Amino acid sequence: MSEDPAKGLWAVLALRRLAERMEANHVAAARRAGWSWQQIGDALGVTRQSIHNKYGK
Repeated sequence: MSEDPAKGLWAVLALRRLAERMEANHVAAARRAGWSWQQIGDALGVTRQSIHNKYGK
């Protein structure tokens, strides 16, 4: 862990972007596998509405 806030914040941003890409890829894979929005929301700990709003387009 760095004492430099710029390095720490850059790392946080990089991790957030990676997590978003991973989530999108796995949500798409779940949908292809026939999962419902409810199942995906449950697996991610969010409502089906929120996950559908984010990825249902």
